[in-house]
Amino acid sequence: MSITSTRLSRRGLLAAGGGLSIAAMLAAAGCGDSSGSSGADRVTVLLPGNTPTGWPEVLAQVNTKLQAELGLTLDAQFIAWTNYANQSLLKFTAGEPFDTALQARWLNMIQLAGGRSLAAVNPLLDSGKYPNLSKTLDPKLIENNKWSGTLYGVPQVNSAARIQHFVVRQDLADKVGAGVISDYAALEKFWYDVKQKVDGVTPLGLNSNMTNLIVVPNPIGLLNPYSWENPYTVAQYFSGNSMFFVMAPDAAATGSSRPIPFWDAPGVVDALRTVRRYYQDGIINKDALNVDADTQKSLFGNGRQASAWAMTDGTSSSYYLPLLRKSTPGAALANVVPLRGGKSVKPNQTFQAENFVVLNAKGRSNDNAMRLQDWLSIRENHDLISYGIEGRDWKATGEKSLEQLSEYSFPGFALSWRAPLERTPSVITETEADWFAWAQNYDNFTTDPFAGFIPDVTPVKREDAQMAAAFTQFANPLFFGAVDVDSGLDKLKKAVDAAGLERVRAELEKQADAYLKSR
Repeated sequence: MSITSTRLSRRGLLAAGGGLSIAAMLAAAGCGDSSGSSGADRVTVLLPGNTPTGWPEVLAQVNTKLQAELGLTLDAQFIAWTNYANQSLLKFTAGEPFDTALQARWLNMIQLAGGRSLAAVNPLLDSGKYPNLSKTLDPKLIENNKWSGTLYGVPQVNSAARIQHFVVRQDLADKVGAGVISDYAALEKFWYDVKQKVDGVTPLGLNSNMTNLIVVPNPIGLLNPYSWENPYTVAQYFSGNSMFFVMAPDAAATGSSRPIPFWDAPGVVDALRTVRRYYQDGIINKDALNVDADTQKSLFGNGRQASAWAMTDGTSSSYYLPLLRKSTPGAALANVVPLRGGKSVKPNQTFQAENFVVLNAKGRSNDNAMRLQDWLSIRENHDLISYGIEGRDWKATGEKSLEQLSEYSFPGFALSWRAPLERTPSVITETEADWFAWAQNYDNFTTDPFAGFIPDVTPVKREDAQMAAAFTQFANPLFFGAVDVDSGLDKLKKAVDAAGLERVRAELEKQADAYLKSR
């Protein structure tokens, strides 16, 4: 929802305005010009998800401070997760003059970079005009996130690398006798025990944002047991919603990438059959294709699901636990990363960020957008927008930890994540804190042979777009187990063949081999 379109009732305006100046309230309501902000000094950002609880008051303080210190104001436009990919793309293609947006390879970043819709960030960083931002970005992070020498966004990370995994209801694990879960077999048994013994609870909740995370190895497919035992392959693709290919395991030694379609990679078809079985047995929610991330969070938080998706970014406890404890007193969480060999394993990683703050090439001012990023790289400002108003929304419990006091929840990964400035929540579980610390060390991972490889889709743009459409129609139902594996996979293969699979594969091989040769 756009702040500029937010409608405050008179009663709400008076109540909210109790401790605020009229000017600040006008700024909170998006009346930029009335607060002294013209279009030129207003930085408009596109953010995913619902408007955070308590956002008008936080925005008022942000804008008062921004106006005084930089002469800028912030206009944050929140777009629901279900619409974010399409709406943000439409805003770019329509030439709207917003300044920054969350983008990623799994969204539309490759298409936007190829279409010159994004401004290059590295020349701006190299100018030395944004010292606070530069101090918070590790040189390894910058180097591994350049695409053919160009950085197309400010990487948003809080650790060296991330492994997707599961957050589980430890109280239910104790109830069904699962105890501490550390491997995939025990995790699967927990799900089936929950299904059998706990009424009204879905063992694992999935949502529509997770299509490509379920079986494709990156290096883990969430429900791909083979990948948990062999986390040494990071799938490659031209665009995030299109075809995935797996490179030859010996590519670095031979210089030959030999990409194969993802379904020919070891373990993938077995994983599809596993997901199909989970779908038929009621282990996963049958409406996952249509459930957005916010709805799925609500279901987990209201005690309707026993486990959910998580990343080793230290945020799942704060994301789920406060809501869960309201609905289910005594509930407890644990993070389960069923890597065979645990923390002694060194999974492959590209060290590429999942999320970027990109600069709109048609934005009002890329410099002002970067000045905002620099301002957010100062702890006081970072804390205000990331955690809300100190004393109302949170209080410090240590130099780098905090206790959340309200339901304020801001998508920091879409604007303000800075690894050195992030605070861990006081409610973080012991298992999550342990895995988060592990994920913050670059030495705990193996650098993938294609770490810096970002293929150029231009030569196969038409075929890739057609394959993306085929994926939406035929691959997504497969990934969620909603169709028979053999007939569903056959339909997918025929559709991508007709769309130009062999031409896309050959182009990827040509570019990947050239990348290997250049290293």
